[in-house]
Amino acid sequence: QARLVESGGGSVQAGGSLTLSCSFSGYKFSSGCMGWLRQAPGKEREGVATIIRDGTTRYADSVRGRFTISVDNAKNSIGLQMINLQPEDTAMYYCAAAPFCSHLYENRPQYWGQGTQVTVTS
Repeated sequence: QARLVESGGGSVQAGGSLTLSCSFSGYKFSSGCMGWLRQAPGKEREGVATIIRDGTTRYADSVRGRFTISVDNAKNSIGLQMINLQPEDTAMYYCAAAPFCSHLYENRPQYWGQGTQVTVTS
């Protein structure tokens, strides 16, 4: 059974930065896709950034240029560096995995973690 554990959330002022980390086990990243979803209060969960084993990345329009997803295959972890955070980035952020990256952008992850809260104040 796959297990994904997020860390690194917190509260920052607008314009600030945070880096999220996700350690995973029981999941074969040799195929498939991993990424980050987020869910803001009152909104549906949405795909934010994805990465596949060869390092190919994809981002939602709302975060492109501000967020960077990375993978450390040796440590079975992925990260999400977030800069220039804005109040609209406030959400619970989930590490997730799926057979295809499109599934993450369609909010159809196969596995996901408990989430880590990111709060951005103006």
